[in-house]
Amino acid sequence: MNHPYFSCISREQKAALVRVKGNFLADRLNGEHLVYLFSLDTFFVEIWYRRDNFEIDLVLSFKSATLLEPYLEKVNFDQLIG
Repeated sequence: MNHPYFSCISREQKAALVRVKGNFLADRLNGEHLVYLFSLDTFFVEIWYRRDNFEIDLVLSFKSATLLEPYLEKVNFDQLIG
Protein backbone atom coordinates (compact mmCIF):
# COMPACT_ATOMS: atom_id res chain seq x y z
CA MET A 1 0.00 0.00 0.00
CA ASN A 2 1.45 3.35 -0.94
CA HIS A 3 0.40 6.78 0.25
CA PRO A 4 -0.56 8.25 -3.17
CA TYR A 5 -2.92 5.32 -3.89
CA PHE A 6 -4.43 5.50 -0.41
CA SER A 7 -5.07 9.23 -0.83
CA CYS A 8 -7.13 8.62 -3.98
CA ILE A 9 -9.59 6.02 -2.71
CA SER A 10 -12.92 6.69 -0.99
CA ARG A 11 -13.28 7.30 2.73
CA GLU A 12 -15.06 3.97 3.12
CA GLN A 13 -12.27 2.11 1.28
CA LYS A 14 -9.65 3.86 3.41
CA ALA A 15 -11.38 2.89 6.65
CA ALA A 16 -11.76 -0.72 5.50
CA LEU A 17 -8.08 -0.97 4.55
CA VAL A 18 -6.97 0.50 7.86
CA ARG A 19 -9.16 -1.92 9.80
CA VAL A 20 -7.60 -4.89 7.95
CA LYS A 21 -3.99 -3.82 7.43
CA GLY A 22 -3.37 -0.97 9.86
CA ASN A 23 -1.59 -1.20 13.20
CA PHE A 24 -3.45 0.60 15.96
CA LEU A 25 -1.14 2.97 17.85
CA ALA A 26 -3.21 5.28 20.04
CA ASP A 27 -6.41 7.20 20.47
CA ARG A 28 -7.41 10.62 21.73
CA LEU A 29 -10.42 12.85 22.23
CA ASN A 30 -10.79 15.98 20.12
CA GLY A 31 -14.01 17.85 20.82
CA GLU A 32 -16.89 15.84 19.41
CA HIS A 33 -14.58 13.18 17.97
CA LEU A 34 -12.69 10.07 19.00
CA VAL A 35 -9.53 9.99 16.90
CA TYR A 36 -7.73 6.69 16.34
CA LEU A 37 -4.16 6.64 15.04
CA PHE A 38 -2.85 3.76 12.92
CA SER A 39 0.36 3.05 11.05
CA LEU A 40 -0.02 1.64 7.57
CA ASP A 41 3.17 0.72 5.75
CA THR A 42 5.15 3.98 5.44
CA PHE A 43 2.53 6.47 6.63
CA PHE A 44 0.03 7.18 9.41
CA VAL A 45 -3.75 7.34 9.33
CA GLU A 46 -6.20 9.01 11.69
CA ILE A 47 -9.82 7.93 11.66
CA TRP A 48 -12.12 10.55 13.18
CA TYR A 49 -15.30 9.05 14.68
CA ARG A 50 -18.19 11.15 15.94
CA ARG A 51 -18.62 10.55 19.65
CA ASP A 52 -22.43 10.66 19.52
CA ASN A 53 -22.99 7.96 16.89
CA PHE A 54 -19.51 6.54 16.09
CA GLU A 55 -19.83 7.40 12.39
CA ILE A 56 -16.66 8.25 10.51
CA ASP A 57 -16.31 11.94 9.66
CA LEU A 58 -12.75 11.92 8.37
CA VAL A 59 -9.92 9.58 7.39
CA LEU A 60 -6.68 11.55 7.30
CA SER A 61 -3.42 10.06 6.02
CA PHE A 62 -0.06 11.74 6.53
CA LYS A 63 3.69 11.33 6.79
CA SER A 64 4.39 14.54 8.68
CA ALA A 65 5.86 14.09 12.14
CA THR A 66 4.21 17.36 13.18
CA LEU A 67 0.78 15.70 13.09
CA LEU A 68 1.99 13.04 15.54
CA GLU A 69 2.44 15.61 18.31
CA PRO A 70 -0.86 14.84 20.10
CA TYR A 71 0.32 11.22 20.49
CA LEU A 72 3.91 11.71 21.63
CA GLU A 73 3.22 10.77 25.25
CA LYS A 74 1.17 7.68 24.29
CA VAL A 75 3.28 5.97 21.60
CA ASN A 76 6.92 4.94 21.47
CA PHE A 77 7.66 5.89 17.87
CA ASP A 78 11.25 4.66 18.16
CA GLN A 79 9.93 1.10 18.11
CA LEU A 80 8.16 1.78 14.82
CA ILE A 81 11.31 3.09 13.18
CA GLY A 82 13.74 0.46 14.45
